[in-house]
Amino acid sequence: MHVSMWSFPWDLVDLGIDYALKDMKDNGITGLSLITSYHAGRFLQIRSPIRKIYFPEDGVLYYPSDLSRFDGQLIQPVTGTFIRENPSFWDDVFNTAARLDMTISGWTVCLHNTRIGTAYPGTCVHNAYGDVVYFNQCPSNPDVRLYMNTLIDDLCSGMPWYSLELESMNYLGHAHGFHHEKDGIGLTAVEDFLLSLCFCDSCEQRAKSEGLDILPAKTAVKKLLETMCQRDLPQDRDMEFLKQGFDFFADIPELAGFLRWRSTVVTTLVQEVAQTAAGRIKLYFMSLLPHSCSWLFGVDLKQISGLCDGVVICSYKNDTPQAVADLRESRRDFSPGTKLIIGMRTFYPEYSGIGPFREKVLAAKAEKVDGFNFYNYGLIPKVHLQWIKESLTDI
Repeated sequence: MHVSMWSFPWDLVDLGIDYALKDMKDNGITGLSLITSYHAGRFLQIRSPIRKIYFPEDGVLYYPSDLSRFDGQLIQPVTGTFIRENPSFWDDVFNTAARLDMTISGWTVCLHNTRIGTAYPGTCVHNAYGDVVYFNQCPSNPDVRLYMNTLIDDLCSGMPWYSLELESMNYLGHAHGFHHEKDGIGLTAVEDFLLSLCFCDSCEQRAKSEGLDILPAKTAVKKLLETMCQRDLPQDRDMEFLKQGFDFFADIPELAGFLRWRSTVVTTLVQEVAQTAAGRIKLYFMSLLPHSCSWLFGVDLKQISGLCDGVVICSYKNDTPQAVADLRESRRDFSPGTKLIIGMRTFYPEYSGIGPFREKVLAAKAEKVDGFNFYNYGLIPKVHLQWIKESLTDI
């Protein structure tokens, strides 16, 4: 069974590449998922002997890209300082992994890039009021689609990856996370969703070319958001909303129709990227939401499963019964032969000890998952690595 661990390159350098990979291998990990393109953050580096806080550069590349591939395009990538300061990193990692019989996958953050959003605001999601959502590039935008296809082509051409794991190749929620966010009214899930919907020029033009006028939906969303801005306390209909999906807006047919069209945008982008990578590498689509809720991000996992080699379902805060329900739903709907990987954190307080963690690992195995991805090597204490080893030993 494939068992990979999401990892940051600076952790491997701080601890020593040989030590870090052997540490993972000794605890049942057979592969690494290392960032190739990543966003900003602030990370508590409890394992590092050098530092305890790390702020990664925003929206840069962490592999030696052939930047000439992007000549003439609007969106231009930037290679991060890390790779310039550690030019032998990837050779050392691949050589060490080969010696230990471990795989290396490229963990690629796609449309969540504030550096690109700030530099090229026209490529971003624009909500119903025209506000720019700088941390999310719009999958309708032709320059974004060209950039993503070029990035995948570049990744396929230069490195001996086991697979590419595509994170955030979709619309994102309003509350996905930016910097010092303020919300004085307590947004409901419905309101967060409405704020995340994109009505940019690219969406309007793409929809029009496919026979749909999205302006009535935009008007309907603005009306709903105006109601939100005038209310006192939130009206909690979130459970009903999440359960009904598109049907929650059945009495606003222009909005329901827009939402169904919205999911085709992400599907066709994945289709293009899959064609770019065809025959060269395995692609795994990473879903931060389970199948039943993926529509919130404009994702139709049922369709996407037929375009990729596998899907990684990130089952973070879900308890074991919910995780099992998600996996069964995915198996029922996904295309035959799709690899189903479960993503799990080994964080406190999600797991107060090895007991509930082991229970979830064993339940996932009983549902015949094809593998595990665990998060994240440098952010967890060493004892949590032993949780993984002991849980996998029980399989």
